Amino acid sequence: MIDLHWTIIPAAFILDVLLGDPKRLPHPVIYMGKAISFFEIRFRRYVKPPLVSGFFFAGSLILSTWLIAFITIRVSMGVHPVFGYGVQAILLFFCFSSKSLERAALDVLAALEKKDIETAREKVSRIVGRQTQHLDQTAITRASVETVAENFVDGFLSPLFFAVIGGVPLALAYKMVNTLDSMVGYKNHTYLYFGRAAARMDDVANFFPARLSVLIIALSAGLLSFKNGMLALKTGIFQGSLHKSPNAGYPEAAFSGALEIKLGGPNMYHGDLVEKPFIGKEFKDPESKKIQQACDLMMFGSLIATLISCGIAYVFSG
Repeated sequence: MIDLHWTIIPAAFILDVLLGDPKRLPHPVIYMGKAISFFEIRFRRYVKPPLVSGFFFAGSLILSTWLIAFITIRVSMGVHPVFGYGVQAILLFFCFSSKSLERAALDVLAALEKKDIETAREKVSRIVGRQTQHLDQTAITRASVETVAENFVDGFLSPLFFAVIGGVPLALAYKMVNTLDSMVGYKNHTYLYFGRAAARMDDVANFFPARLSVLIIALSAGLLSFKNGMLALKTGIFQGSLHKSPNAGYPEAAFSGALEIKLGGPNMYHGDLVEKPFIGKEFKDPESKKIQQACDLMMFGSLIATLISCGIAYVFSG
């Protein structure tokens, strides 16, 4: 095992805040995506049926990611511990995506403030999976807040959670799980069976972080407003299970309570209307300014989670 020194966590968080998603640096997720595309064809060709093929495909890529990260860190630690810590901080930074999503969500807000609905639709289409060409201002705002809430788990809390319990290699393995789900975890003709294992692995991986997110979001909202902290906790606990996803509803419901807005509802995906219940239906529809508030809550929640994780890592690593 590789111990996670407590200094690695704030270093990775600071890098994410300062750099976001640097376009000029080779991002591991890009190579994960290339590996997924490369090996999908080969596993489909040589391993059948698709349910079995998809299981070994996902398992092999996740294990390989962990092993490559483990070896890389072992070698870097062998050079010098400080160098090793730096390598781990950079690798963990690549697992985070809070700042890059904040920038993307604020781009949507900027278009809405200019009353440029077409640009806002185009901007939001980059960060959500639903069809956006007919969304109005309220629906664009709702979509933006929902993806910010979900990204708090997928893009920050989950990789941080796995880093704390298993070191940076496990955080990167989680990132492969999440990337697999985003590329092959669909319930369509192509991936219904082949992508099922990846989708289930993602559900399992995010189970605890999604539920922990309610506490982090409620604490963060409570530090800003006691009332909103209690609403976030209450809505997250009692309405988090309303979502079709086993995990996404919990951060969405907590954000719904914290911001006192209605989220969820039916949306178009790939030409089909998907009926989903509203979360926080007792609240009003979101105004565009709620995008900024959602981003602030996500970043503040990331800071709180970082501080808590630092304390845990300090106790166990010294």
